[in-house]
Amino acid sequence: MDHHRATLWLARLALAVVFFFNVSCALAFIARPEAYAPGFEVSGVAGEALVRGMGILFLMWNVTYPLTIWHPWRYRRLFLIVIVQQAIGLAGETWMLLALPPGHTALTATGYRFVAFDGGGFVAMLVTFALMHERMSRKPCDGAPSQQD
Repeated sequence: MDHHRATLWLARLALAVVFFFNVSCALAFIARPEAYAPGFEVSGVAGEALVRGMGILFLMWNVTYPLTIWHPWRYRRLFLIVIVQQAIGLAGETWMLLALPPGHTALTATGYRFVAFDGGGFVAMLVTFALMHERMSRKPCDGAPSQQD
């Protein structure tokens, strides 16, 4: 496998891992909101509706992923949008975590999980995008893959 194809597959892997965990989380929030509501320090019908709504938002957020997973180079502008979405999520989650007053142990733990996962996903996607862009931007004579890759 040449470096171009390997770089595409690394980008696909980074995107697919984030997509998988995001969709898994979304479906869990939708299917069993009562199991996750305590982590957000909410309860009852309103808490379940809030968590279920977050799951729906996660699904909406991830609609951009399938095309980028399929062909990260062809849909590199969409890949950049995915990275920006991830950065917005990470910045917002970090801000909310830092703004929490003391005494919210469950909410703080949930915030740290979101920041850790989204931070890792952001770095992985940013690095693979940069590698892909560096390798794929070279002239086609050095073995750039076809549009099928």
